Amino acid sequence: MSVSRSVRERVRAELIGEIKAVARRHLAVEGAAGLSLRAVARELGMVSSAIYRYFPSRDDLLTALIIEAFDAVGTAVEQADAACPREHHLDRWMASCRAIRTWALANPHEYALIHGTPVPGYVAPQDTVAAAARDGIVLTGIVRDAKQAGRLLPVPGLPLTPSSFAPDAERLREVLTPDFSDDLILRTLLAWTQIYGHVSFELFGMYKALIEADRADAFDYTALLQAHILGLKIR
Repeated sequence: MSVSRSVRERVRAELIGEIKAVARRHLAVEGAAGLSLRAVARELGMVSSAIYRYFPSRDDLLTALIIEAFDAVGTAVEQADAACPREHHLDRWMASCRAIRTWALANPHEYALIHGTPVPGYVAPQDTVAAAARDGIVLTGIVRDAKQAGRLLPVPGLPLTPSSFAPDAERLREVLTPDFSDDLILRTLLAWTQIYGHVSFELFGMYKALIEADRADAFDYTALLQAHILGLKIR
């Protein structure tokens, strides 16, 4: 690689980073639906046509921001999981769930972009799928490790898994883990969505006047309850 090409690529990467930084600030004020390439270009002192060389459309910029947000929360969850001993499955689960909440509270606008109101007219491309799955892969991996270690306890009294879920279970089994029953796949999926449901309620003010005490304690209870439903051993 020539020196001049290396410099051009570095300058391009820096400018793309500046564009995304300005776009994130606009998200905080205008929301995703109000994001405008022209407005971003004006703040950067660029002619509006120049920004299209980096992001051909608003949707391309949104996609870049969405992937970045998914990667950020995915990284936070992966690091939280990696900091715990492998055999401490409940500790790993709690640390990973807390990492989701901590990241969301620290980055509310980015969280709203990926888990808030859909942007009218925007359809997320396939490019976002791998980044969006990172946190779910970690949580599924914890359940799988506990199962393989014989530390996933039977949970009495649970309702039967709907037979209509079988085709979805088969598809998810191929993607996630081959040795999960339909029931365990559904419980893991619902635990993941319950964690995000709690975070969304807290972040978007739905718990206002309902939970006024320590909301971290309420979240921990939700995460522990999901761990119990999954069969993760609670010491």
